Amino acid sequence: MPNANILYSALAKGPKLSREDQINSSRLFFRELNRFGITSAVDAGGGFQNYPDDYEVVRELHQKGQLSVRLAYNLFTQRPKQELSDFQQWTKMTNPGEGDDYFRMNGAGEMLVFSAADFEDFLQPRPDMAPVMESELKAVVRHLAENRWPFRLHTTYNETIERALNVYEEVNREVPFDGLHWFFDHCETISDRNIERVKTLGGGIAVQNRMAFQGEYFVERYGAKQAKRTAPIRRMLQLGVPVGAGTDATRVSSYNPFLSLYWLITGKTIGGLGLYSENNRFDRDEALKLYTVGSSWFSTEDGIEGALLPGQFADLAVLSADYFSIPEEDIKGLESRLTIVGGKIVHAKDAFAELSPPELPVSPNWSPVTKYGGYFQADKGVTSNVAACVDASSAGCTHRRAASGGLRVFGACGPWSLGCDCFAF
Repeated sequence: MPNANILYSALAKGPKLSREDQINSSRLFFRELNRFGITSAVDAGGGFQNYPDDYEVVRELHQKGQLSVRLAYNLFTQRPKQELSDFQQWTKMTNPGEGDDYFRMNGAGEMLVFSAADFEDFLQPRPDMAPVMESELKAVVRHLAENRWPFRLHTTYNETIERALNVYEEVNREVPFDGLHWFFDHCETISDRNIERVKTLGGGIAVQNRMAFQGEYFVERYGAKQAKRTAPIRRMLQLGVPVGAGTDATRVSSYNPFLSLYWLITGKTIGGLGLYSENNRFDRDEALKLYTVGSSWFSTEDGIEGALLPGQFADLAVLSADYFSIPEEDIKGLESRLTIVGGKIVHAKDAFAELSPPELPVSPNWSPVTKYGGYFQADKGVTSNVAACVDASSAGCTHRRAASGGLRVFGACGPWSLGCDCFAF
């Protein structure tokens, strides 16, 4: 697909659900995220997602206490050549941080101006941005900086990043960013020099697993040598740039976070092609931190989510197997057996099934979920140490054999005295 607008336009022509079906299907989707242990997400907006109208369903769920995933949302301009007008209107209507810990406005992007959108399709040649990119981007970024709005920009190629940084540096001289959170999304081909420029301006880089799905196409077009640093995450970290990992779901990629973790750890595409040398791959602890603590910076929630620490959100997931010890290939099949958000159980199955929230009906009645169920079902042969402990039907610190493979986070007896600590956060 040469242009994402074709996808956006096609999706917009689908049947419009009734309000009741919109509410119910949104709840079903959030529960599907909970099934993979997801407790919070940053929404980068998307085509035909108009503010505030298209946010009313989620707002209603929030008001009713029915959101099972924390959402920090960015506002994505919808009108080519009228982007500045969109943001001028929105800065009068809302402010970054408006909302609460479950539903909160996070800033602008990832589309700031259409002339800067280098949509990726590695089957197609790299697009050159129009000459008007700089003037249009400067007007929007200056307005956002003046109003202290965090912002993000979709950038795949170093050529686009170079031009965007020229604009950012010019605006910063006129309206200092001075700690304002801003970042690039993706950055598959960013140069070391431009990583340094991001650091100097106080920005971050949000990296998604698009190469896990498009790596073969990238190698075919640009070669295996260039693919070895797509994206150069290790170098970003060495230079002290905030880095968060994600999926770029749902239109571009799967929302399954374990596919992204698998890619970070093994350096392989979903098809099995090895892309990276060892110095641009990560151990399991590093990968998980990029996905949790690392990503909290991008929702401006660093220090309050992403880790099990006093004062941080009571969000966690009990996985179907021990992420830290199972074979690498099994990471792709992980899911959650128990997901808790804000101390509330939002997903439970198997040994925890009796704690599960009531099932929701599938709607509309033509939904493929009625026939196929959820997006993905893990291998039922993968069993968690936690489930082994619960099924053992004994208490205290007696589950030594089951607990031996767990990661100790709460002491010898583990949380709630289950006897093991096989949790991922």
